Amino acid sequence: MLDERNRTTYQRDGWVTPVWRLPGAIHAAVRQAVDALIAANPEHRPEQIVCPHIVGGADGSLARDEALATVFLDLCRHPEIVAMVADLIGDDVILWGSQLFCKPAGDGMAIPWHQDGHYWPIRPLAACSVWIAIDASSPENGCMQVIPGSHRRGLIAHESDADPDLALNRAIPDTSIDPGAAVDIALEPGQVSLHDVNIVHGSAPNRSPKRRAAMVLRYMPATSAFVRDVDDQVMTNGARIHFADRPIWLVHGENRNHENKMLRN
Repeated sequence: MLDERNRTTYQRDGWVTPVWRLPGAIHAAVRQAVDALIAANPEHRPEQIVCPHIVGGADGSLARDEALATVFLDLCRHPEIVAMVADLIGDDVILWGSQLFCKPAGDGMAIPWHQDGHYWPIRPLAACSVWIAIDASSPENGCMQVIPGSHRRGLIAHESDADPDLALNRAIPDTSIDPGAAVDIALEPGQVSLHDVNIVHGSAPNRSPKRRAAMVLRYMPATSAFVRDVDDQVMTNGARIHFADRPIWLVHGENRNHENKMLRN
């Protein structure tokens, strides 16, 4: 699915935008599901809807709509998406998470500079995220920004940040990175980008009249373990993300780590 240039770019920069796009019919179905999911969960900020591919979501608080969860799970298991991930992290791939990041027009929350690895219970730490544009994503409506090559530094210290206007409660201070080196990842609807677990990234708030919705799919190599005995993660909105009882899916190859529990096919 990815050529040698794509793989080299990913290893060097920590992210890549391939030529592949989500097929039109699937994109339309996912967009419809995103709209329905947001409408069914008005008490949730749409930037913080975690694991819609699981009935009830990451903490059981989402509307329990099996049909909607199936749309998102089918997206996560799309064979061409999984094949791109396997090109980057190896043949044995586990789906362990997803998230809807939808910034409403006019008041979409900012995402501070951070690395995903600080939040994820994967040991050894290795993972790839697939970012799928449901709406057009541009600097005007708060597209994702990355600092190329920052993944090669390993984990960088984060500081607590209780700002209620931020979608995450921990951030990398600007003094630890070079925000001037950031690049915008502007995508058209249906385009995707893939990101290393340690890439430093964030995004500005959406003050534009256009919504910015994206689905992010989370994968790990099946040689790593999804660790269960960790504390719940608490979002800035107070929602708790449980890891102890989260189902995970083997989507390519074989499970190579006996510690991976609650594994589905």
